Amino acid sequence: MNSTSYLKKNLISRIKSSNNETFLKALQTIFDSSEQELYELNKAQKQAIEAGREDIAKGYYKSHEQVMEEMTTWLKEQ
Repeated sequence: MNSTSYLKKNLISRIKSSNNETFLKALQTIFDSSEQELYELNKAQKQAIEAGREDIAKGYYKSHEQVMEEMTTWLKEQ
């Protein structure tokens, strides 16, 4: 028996024997989320992404190195 078959049989057995509703709901959530191919963004999320893209296009960003340097300077001042 390959490992995938073993895992499936083991999980099925454990699910069938479980009476823990919280555990079973958590498993259901995992299965539901893994079956969703796309995540639908709401209006606010889409607007935030667009605002971020506009900031990048305008050059309103800093490199990782710049941010690290600023943080180091700030920490030394504290």
